[in-house]
Amino acid sequence: MNKKPNIAIVGATGLVGSTFLKVLEERDFPFENCYMMASAKSAGTTITFKGKEYVVEELNEKSFDKPIDIALFSAGGSISERFAPIAAAHGCIVVDNSSAWRMDENVPLVVPEVNPEDLKWHKGIIANPNCSTIQAVVALNPLHKKYGIKRIVYSTYQAVSGSGLKGIKDLENGLAGNNKPLAYAHPIANNCLPHIDVFLENGYTKEEMKMINETHKILGDDSIRITATTVRVPVFSCHSESINVELDKPFEVEEIKQLLSQSPGIVLKDDPSSNVYPLAREAAGTDLVYVGRIRRDDSVENGLNLWVVADNIRKGAATNAVQIAEELLKL
Repeated sequence: MNKKPNIAIVGATGLVGSTFLKVLEERDFPFENCYMMASAKSAGTTITFKGKEYVVEELNEKSFDKPIDIALFSAGGSISERFAPIAAAHGCIVVDNSSAWRMDENVPLVVPEVNPEDLKWHKGIIANPNCSTIQAVVALNPLHKKYGIKRIVYSTYQAVSGSGLKGIKDLENGLAGNNKPLAYAHPIANNCLPHIDVFLENGYTKEEMKMINETHKILGDDSIRITATTVRVPVFSCHSESINVELDKPFEVEEIKQLLSQSPGIVLKDDPSSNVYPLAREAAGTDLVYVGRIRRDDSVENGLNLWVVADNIRKGAATNAVQIAEELLKL
């Protein structure tokens, strides 16, 4: 892309949409014109972005009649299913944050630190992975490349912001003494819910299957055996994950630490003797993936444990999408 692109933010008034704008501004993403789009309910409101006021327009079938090069979507799966093909048909490249296109074989599922080369075969739509998957594969990719991964066990501790504003409100209300939930089946304050998204016939939740299927697609290896348990916890921001990995080759723990500390997008925080390990409070508001508590799992051959933390709204959603857009500028 040899020129400054015209960009659109679809779902500009939502939690991730507003973070798109914050990240675009922080990273000084170059653009010529910017269009804010949302539902009819939000149309007409104004958003200040890079010192300029923009009027939010209603997303409709004619929204992409004007020249738009890149559109960042975060407006839900049904909206993406309807409007992403319309945008792509007009020559716009859609980076979609919903789950609608992630497992479509014609749509790349991209984490720029892991598989940027997959952008080359896009057909107008690029999928942003699930938040919990993004931070996991940033940590796992260097291990898979050097040692090979045989098996992964995911156990996640996911913040309420992953459910959007309703999830945040549930925790705020619960901490204030009102435990009537809006977003969840049970109160989230002082609670842990082993239930993210809907339950499927196999007993797993949709979130758990997303992590399994998306990890296979992003790492390009369906032979890895993966299982997952995803849990919503009473934390406002940042997902934490315990990842148990069985590698193909022998390793030394210090080699793993050195490898991860030198890998893109990762900060190593691993000094238990000084109580140094990744914390949600410290990851909040940043774009990096923090890895620590690295230790051998002696219960299996070549077993390894990791603790991985990242801001789910930034790296897990908005920042990853903006990074994809930055990669598109290089093509």
